[in-house]
Amino acid sequence: MKQCFGYVRVSTKKQEEGVSLDAQRDAILAFAEQRNLTVTKWFEEKQTAAKLGRAVFNGMMKDLRRGAADGVIFHKIDRSVRNLSDWDAVSQLPNLGIDVHIVTESIDFNSRGGRLTADILAVIAADFIRNHQAEVKKGQLGRLKQGLYPFRAPIGYLDNNTRRTTPKQRDLPKRICPIKGPLVREMFELYATGEHSMRSLMPEMEKRGLRNHAGKPLSKHGIETILRNPFYTGLIVMQRSGDVHQGIHEPLVTPSMFKQVQEIKAGKAGKKVTRHNHLYRGLFRCALCGGPMSLERQKAHIYYRCQQSDCPTTTVREDNLEQEVRSHLRALQLSEEDQAKLMQEWEAWLAKDERLAKQRSVALQVDQIKARLERLTDLLIDGTLGKDEFNTRKQRFALEMREKQAELQKATIEHLNAHEMQKFLELMKNLAGLYACAKPAEKRWMVQEWFSNRTVDGRTPCLKPQNWLQSRDLGQLAPHVKQHDPLFEPLSRISK
Repeated sequence: MKQCFGYVRVSTKKQEEGVSLDAQRDAILAFAEQRNLTVTKWFEEKQTAAKLGRAVFNGMMKDLRRGAADGVIFHKIDRSVRNLSDWDAVSQLPNLGIDVHIVTESIDFNSRGGRLTADILAVIAADFIRNHQAEVKKGQLGRLKQGLYPFRAPIGYLDNNTRRTTPKQRDLPKRICPIKGPLVREMFELYATGEHSMRSLMPEMEKRGLRNHAGKPLSKHGIETILRNPFYTGLIVMQRSGDVHQGIHEPLVTPSMFKQVQEIKAGKAGKKVTRHNHLYRGLFRCALCGGPMSLERQKAHIYYRCQQSDCPTTTVREDNLEQEVRSHLRALQLSEEDQAKLMQEWEAWLAKDERLAKQRSVALQVDQIKARLERLTDLLIDGTLGKDEFNTRKQRFALEMREKQAELQKATIEHLNAHEMQKFLELMKNLAGLYACAKPAEKRWMVQEWFSNRTVDGRTPCLKPQNWLQSRDLGQLAPHVKQHDPLFEPLSRISK
């Protein structure tokens, strides 16, 4: 009994519902049984056969040339290749004594007529894909000329072209997403102020709720991709060809703002210090009347002044505020002994397997409740469950979810590894130096996040550190490790 490889392929996930991989396998197995062949290894690929350099296909061909099997079985010729270069490699296999079998065609690759038939079918498959690609490009170009974007909508917009839309709806432009659209606009505005870097925008936009298509926080590359995309101004620019088309979709930002963002990115427009653009603006209030501190510049110094004319709080200089912040941070930073003690506690905690097992159990329960909520929605859609019963069960599940999430929140330490904890403790050991080395936007974040009460009493700044920042308890410090990832960059600047 000859041993053969089985090769199955689909171009896209949509094809899995039609000519599925399982259906191809079944046909190949039936073919092998009829001809007394054995499939010793399967090669599965989810990629178009028109593309050269398919990893799975090339790996299979390499194994065949090494003599790892007597032959190979394809479901159809166009399931194997759709480019003549790969077909040439397949057609040479019989010359090496390797059998090639096609389930849907009775082709004898050892005969001249069989080879000719197979070559003709391969040419037809290659021509089909070339024609299909040309028609797709023609359709895309036609839509672009109409001002329509024929690809997936960028973050901040919604697609109209889905399975459930009618042909008329597919001719509509991309719609602004009511949730993500305003957030994308805010991101442009924040960067245009010159106070944010790509990295500092990451925690800021995560806090505001902006997510990518996968529902995850934006990466630095994702933010950069959005900020350089002229689609948000109403233009459609094709990256490969450089062609520019006037879109008919509603713009999210003005061309002037987009230009300003590009100039800041290119370093052509630096941050301008004005009376509206200072380090602590909006962060401090008067301790006596509770009013905000306004800003002014006098004799090369920046002052923060209470807006109430009859208030005993007069003014405080910005450099005095900064000196007070640094003084507090020096008092709050960890000592070498504190760091060593916390690391010992961390390692001891990791050694207690029963705690880890308990927390994993709670996490599993949370996942189970989420799955039950999803099934509950399916039952409502199918009509199996009435609206009242649905609401009752959903409320019960939601309460269970909140309880389990509260338990899970106490176990934040579980999601940290030793490397992350070491980096965080190193950060806590260098708070004052970290602040001194940080960029203005990073300094604002530190003051805002680390001090809960920021006031000025007369001429005296008053700062109240967050409770966890003063703590030397591992349980209170650990939940804040993840959110300090953006500050590891200025920490690296300190080490240099």
